[in-house]
Amino acid sequence: MLKRNLFLLAAILQVGCCIIFAADVVFEINELTIHEIVEMAGVAALAVGSFISIDQYRKLLRRNSRIERQLEAASGAFQAVIEQHFDDWCLTAAERDVALLSIKGVPTSAIATMRQTQTGTIKAQTAAIYRKSGVSSRAELVTAMIEELILGLELSHALTAGEDRRGQT
Repeated sequence: MLKRNLFLLAAILQVGCCIIFAADVVFEINELTIHEIVEMAGVAALAVGSFISIDQYRKLLRRNSRIERQLEAASGAFQAVIEQHFDDWCLTAAERDVALLSIKGVPTSAIATMRQTQTGTIKAQTAAIYRKSGVSSRAELVTAMIEELILGLELSHALTAGEDRRGQT
């Protein structure tokens, strides 16, 4: 937020300086000399620079907003993929918690502390998760989730591209 406010302050200062310099040129112009022409060119350049800066800033804000929406959608899609896998694998509530923490990269001992249980219990639940999911390690568990998400994104992208091509014909 601070960067946004600093940029807006800089833009306001640019526009303010442009107005002051333009007024100065208008009030002091008696005859068209090289000095006045240079001042007018400077004011014009400052005005164009201000316009370009503000326009680029607006475009950057729109792009940032679009990327944030896409990131939220991807995050939601990833959560949906995880939940679907957990349902397909028939994980218990405790196994779901352990699996989710494992996917997040939380160490087994930390999971045990969080869940107020023994490390051996977490290891047993992890073994059950691996058995039910058909994987043999945490890395494979994460890979299963990511591959499903990527497959969904590729399919979504292909469908969107096909719709774009049909809409253009």
